[in-house]
Amino acid sequence: MFHGSSQRRRVAAAVVGSSLLALGSAVATDTASAAPAASASAAAHANRGHGYMPDVADAQAARAATRHGSKTLSYGGGIDGIGVMDGQPQVYLVFYGNQWGTQGTDSKGNLTFGNDPDAGAPTAQMMFKGIGTGGEQWSGTMTQYCDGPLVAKGATSCPSGAAHVPYPSGGAGVLAGVWYDNSAASPQTASGHQLGTEALAAAHHFGNTTAASNRHAYYVILSPHGTNPDSYQGAYCAWHDYNGDSTLTGGAVTSDVGDFAFSNQPYNMDSGAGCGVNFLNSGSTGTLDGWTMTLGHEYSETITDQNPPGGWTNTSSGQENADECAWLKGVTGGAGNVPMGNGTYTEQGSWSNDTNSCALTHATVS
Repeated sequence: MFHGSSQRRRVAAAVVGSSLLALGSAVATDTASAAPAASASAAAHANRGHGYMPDVADAQAARAATRHGSKTLSYGGGIDGIGVMDGQPQVYLVFYGNQWGTQGTDSKGNLTFGNDPDAGAPTAQMMFKGIGTGGEQWSGTMTQYCDGPLVAKGATSCPSGAAHVPYPSGGAGVLAGVWYDNSAASPQTASGHQLGTEALAAAHHFGNTTAASNRHAYYVILSPHGTNPDSYQGAYCAWHDYNGDSTLTGGAVTSDVGDFAFSNQPYNMDSGAGCGVNFLNSGSTGTLDGWTMTLGHEYSETITDQNPPGGWTNTSSGQENADECAWLKGVTGGAGNVPMGNGTYTEQGSWSNDTNSCALTHATVS
């Protein structure tokens, strides 16, 4: 998702629409041009935290209509001392609300649910178990980004000795825990604040009750089929943020466990092709194309911009690494089927400063 200054996040919807139109410009060009008027979805989501991953139509319209110059990312100086996830990522999946239905377990140890018609839940678990396994190089692009006192604000590359995003080690993926919170129904249209409050509950559930234990933790809040968290339908597909963002719908989340990173992951198969159903693959094979792409998009942005926008962003457009390459296919660095140690998952590329291009694979940098 894209980011901007606090002032820009509060401006009129027309300006936010112009920022959104810059989102899709990963395939071109030279000089900037004037943006057309704001779209309805941009107007409806002018203050969605730090931004959001656009739906396919918005991204493609943006790519056709708007050009900007450099897509280089620069370091934001960190927020509360946090820029990137410079230790091993720990991903916690939270199935939010009893609308997920009856819980079961499949033969691979994944939680399954009665109200999950597209089997999104076990696929999400398998994908995060697969990241960093089987020699996959999708994770390599993110390892070029860094933080810490050696990295100057505004830097576009990492100095020797800086702490980088690591390649996931251990051969077991990055999935650290799964929780079905069926204590109550999730709201039909949960606000950003409510989603963040659920992430705080998850931190306590998993025993991550200190700032140190949340430094490399990421809580993915997965809302059930048939809900519309933060009014995503017809407008965007997912977003990530941290608890301290005052522009979350409903406001920032007061934390007793330090800063924590979380995301809004709707059941975006409900949005069909707008959120990537059959984006790359046809038939039933492609039903979850957009699901794994959005999960990967927000994960890759969280580990490179954990407390937005203190990590790596494009200061001219507000975009993060995955935004620069959202909903591309048929081009270098576009979406592809990425083999991991436990299966193959459709992912999108991410922006690579060191090659000045989108990259679906990249050698590990340390």
